[in-house]
Amino acid sequence: MRQIPVDTTGATVMVAQSPQLKMRDKKTGQVAVDTETGNNLMTVDVLFVMNGSADVVSVTVAEPDISGELVTGTPVALTGLVARPWENEFNGQKRHGLSFRAVAVTSLVQAG
Repeated sequence: MRQIPVDTTGATVMVAQSPQLKMRDKKTGQVAVDTETGNNLMTVDVLFVMNGSADVVSVTVAEPDISGELVTGTPVALTGLVARPWENEFNGQKRHGLSFRAVAVTSLVQAG
């Protein structure tokens, strides 16, 4: 699968929504897991601000690789962020987009 490295240098990144378990199948409640480690996957919605433009992006990360308290507004670092193009067909409709995965999401707030 193609992966495109994302340079976050110069961007302001903060939590838009606290981490949530990523679901593999919402109907059955099956949680998505990392195929290599078996760890649960989480999604963290972040506000990515750069060059006067802001977008909310959902980033997937393994549960143990989230550090610090990630509440709305917390500035974070996204380590090893990559974008992965995807496409599928459902009920005869073709869809495509980008998914984002990070090695780690780390709070930039000093623990105190």
